[in-house]
Amino acid sequence: MRLTKYTDYGIRVLMHLGLTEGQLGSIRQIADDFDISQDHLKKVVNDLSGAGFIESVRGRNGGIRLARPAEEINLGAVLRHTEGLDELIECGGCPIAPACGVQPVLAEASTAFAAVFDKYTIADLIRRKPELRKLLGAA
Repeated sequence: MRLTKYTDYGIRVLMHLGLTEGQLGSIRQIADDFDISQDHLKKVVNDLSGAGFIESVRGRNGGIRLARPAEEINLGAVLRHTEGLDELIECGGCPIAPACGVQPVLAEASTAFAAVFDKYTIADLIRRKPELRKLLGAA
């Protein structure tokens, strides 16, 4: 399986915010640090906010931060949200769908794939905080 850029960006945002330990971050800073489009990042951030992974603070001194501690944000939950693993193949309208064996195989594969991610949290990805901060220029 291959993760989409959308999921990649989502995980990067969550990691970046995990490194700031409760301080407010900005889409602009994250986009600059990872050299990715602010427009794409806005969509990802809005989605992660709506899903309860990120909290947005409005106003002049506003920004974004993790909605809960990094130890409580499970990668499997993020993956299921951003990838929509339940929808790998749309069988609606396919003439052989009632007798086809593809859907159960894909369901088993996606469950196994997500199970690996279920073992980890955002905190696991940012254990080497000093090195990550240095690489992002925030030492």
